[in-house]
Amino acid sequence: MNVNTLEKDIKQFVDAIDVRMDAPLADYTYTKVGGKADVLVFPRSYSEIEKIVAYTKENDVPLTILGNASNVIIRDGGLRGVVIILTKMNEVKVEDNKITAQSGAAIIDVSRVALDASLSGLEFACGIPGSIGGALYMNAGAYGGEVKDVLEQIVVITDTGERKVMTSEELELGYRTSVLQNNNYIAVEATFALEKGDQTAIKAKMDELTFLRESKQPLEYPSCGSVFQRPPGHFAGKLIMDAGLQLTRIGGVEVSGKHAGFMVNVDNGTASDYINLIKHVQKTVKEKFDVSLHREVRIIGDSKE
Repeated sequence: MNVNTLEKDIKQFVDAIDVRMDAPLADYTYTKVGGKADVLVFPRSYSEIEKIVAYTKENDVPLTILGNASNVIIRDGGLRGVVIILTKMNEVKVEDNKITAQSGAAIIDVSRVALDASLSGLEFACGIPGSIGGALYMNAGAYGGEVKDVLEQIVVITDTGERKVMTSEELELGYRTSVLQNNNYIAVEATFALEKGDQTAIKAKMDELTFLRESKQPLEYPSCGSVFQRPPGHFAGKLIMDAGLQLTRIGGVEVSGKHAGFMVNVDNGTASDYINLIKHVQKTVKEKFDVSLHREVRIIGDSKE
């Protein structure tokens, strides 16, 4: 794979697309770690994504979708081929009791649009740092609410570059899971069916949840958010705390002293630091409590040579 040819081809068939070569992904991830992308692109339309997908498939070029890179650890060796970040596709529309948002929109911003329109149902999302696309991929949730509770349908681009509408039921949304994790489709748009509500009450609920988030989560440091899924019958953060692992540090990454379910980049940490700390926490919790912690965060990319 010739990276220079790849850049030239993409710029040729997609007019004015934002293409960056040998781009350090640490500049874009919430963890502030990650090696370089061979070619990083910021599409502005569905047709641009369709063309990129078709091109990479026809030419056997690796393709990675990052959304806004909030719930992912990219290894220090980076990512080969083409990497798409969707943050420039962030349009949000309101029609009656429905909100349609492109996948690059931050779900926090969409919850605020719902507030402005006096629509209830997305209050739970007011503190989730990810994009709409990431929220669909993981069936994001917080404080008793989940995406599946309000999602009506989505638009995806298939692995052959075709556009398709999928219903919420077809997504098979479960606890931090969806079929998007297995079928290589790219979610580009979501429609949420909400309920008319009292704006004052909606704002009060969002203010309450924002206070809880800010008081309990280590937002002052780069992190990947909640690292582990909730084990049946337990809370990951409590298990980690009871294991005496808070403030445990490997390299520049440590288990947060504010919330043990988070790992924060406190001193120029690397992806390897994150990964080694995750393994250490999993091993210790298993030994002490015989409970297996499964990652919520994705780990992708090449190891550094």
